[in-house]
Amino acid sequence: MTTQEASITRPVTPAGDGGAAAIRPIFVLSAPRSGSTLVQRMLAAHPTVATAAEPWLLLPLLGGPRTDLPDVASWHRNAAVGIREFAKDYLPGGMTDYDRAMRRAALDLYARVAGPGATHFVDKTPGYAIIADDLARVFPDAAIVFLWRNPLGILASIIDTFDAGAFRPYHQVLPLFDGPARMVDTQLRLGDRVTPVRFEDAIARDPETLRRLSAATGLQYTPETVNGFTEVHIPGYYGDPTGVHRYQRLSTEPTEKWRQVLGNPVRRAWARRYLRWLGRERLQVMGYDLDDLLTQAAELPSSPTDIGQTAAKDAVGLTASMLRDTVKARAAFSSTSTWRRLL
Repeated sequence: MTTQEASITRPVTPAGDGGAAAIRPIFVLSAPRSGSTLVQRMLAAHPTVATAAEPWLLLPLLGGPRTDLPDVASWHRNAAVGIREFAKDYLPGGMTDYDRAMRRAALDLYARVAGPGATHFVDKTPGYAIIADDLARVFPDAAIVFLWRNPLGILASIIDTFDAGAFRPYHQVLPLFDGPARMVDTQLRLGDRVTPVRFEDAIARDPETLRRLSAATGLQYTPETVNGFTEVHIPGYYGDPTGVHRYQRLSTEPTEKWRQVLGNPVRRAWARRYLRWLGRERLQVMGYDLDDLLTQAAELPSSPTDIGQTAAKDAVGLTASMLRDTVKARAAFSSTSTWRRLL
């Protein structure tokens, strides 16, 4: 076990934060295309809650000392070694001093954005899923919300938003494979420190979901409160490029739209194999039932156009991707492959 791993469960005492200590963070972690922007706006509809477009600031601050994060450049590994050496050799309290300084910095920035009267700040940054342990340690009083969505809904939304309708799931290793697997492991490890929420329950204003959000944040959330999300405007580059403009009221339409996107034989077959890769245990942690999702995928309707043009194009694309992945694997160009996972 590394020093970083050994320190995961040691919380940082919230001392010396000054006025910034009055701001309590609410972290929303999810895979991309999980509906996190809508849930962020629902949370920020409370009159004492502030927010901003995805800040990402804690990923370099808390992830900086870690050498085990995925897809990092060589300079990050060098920085991680330097930060840990600096903390160990020069700070009296070692990494605890470093964590406390990062906490003070983040709370000060949240407070400056929030302004007077705010008590909470929603930091909705999907990338925080890989530093959830650090968030729990450095911010022991924060609310940490894990947002889950039907994985077929995520797949369909990725096709619509990221790939302009083209079926290229083999390009999406992180949101479809590594991300969910890592989040499930983290939720099991953190236990009650995490408040799991299903996107489908949130937009339906499920009373139990609102009760758990109220308990986690210390704020009162009701159907009337979350209805105010339409008044929450979050400028910035990051966020939902479609849903913010499309949905001006809470609607269950996003929970059903995936059926239209995945309705051809090739996409149905890929989706069912993907569900089996996720597996019964992971899906159960996420709040879904494998058999139910498999049945829904098998019963998707197909139109003659889907069977003819779209399915044929999808089949050619998937075959090409399989051959490309095979060549990469033999040449040791790639250590990850959606096909090796599915097959």
